[in-house]
Amino acid sequence: MRSYRGVLLLCAVLMLNIIFTQRAIHHYYYENYEQTIMFAIANVIMVPIACLIYKQERFVTSKEKK
Repeated sequence: MRSYRGVLLLCAVLMLNIIFTQRAIHHYYYENYEQTIMFAIANVIMVPIACLIYKQERFVTSKEKK
């Protein structure tokens, strides 16, 4: 069984991913390219963070089964 902390953290990362994507599209539409790049980079940074959270929670879950 997964811990609530891991699920909530992954949900928060997903929500930030969605927000950063929407903001990047919005700024691209209005030709604010510097901010578009900033939000795109923030979006890319969220992927390794989500992977680390997932791996850590998976490790904790596998320890509980033993």
